[in-house]
Amino acid sequence: MSSKQGGKAKPLKQPKAAKKEYDEDDLAKLQKKKDEEKALKELKAKAQQKGNFGGAGLKKSGKK
Repeated sequence: MSSKQGGKAKPLKQPKAAKKEYDEDDLAKLQKKKDEEKALKELKAKAQQKGNFGGAGLKKSGKK
């Protein structure tokens, strides 16, 4: 019976970060970023409904 313990050592727990207090400028930036992400997500969903453009890939010429 040795005093060493086998197995993987558990990592130390990190203290929880304190909640940040935002001023009006920070809140405006966060809201703008959130709106842009929402608009981008809507555009992606709309683009997927239409399907692929062309669908033929790269077109090769008949010349050799």
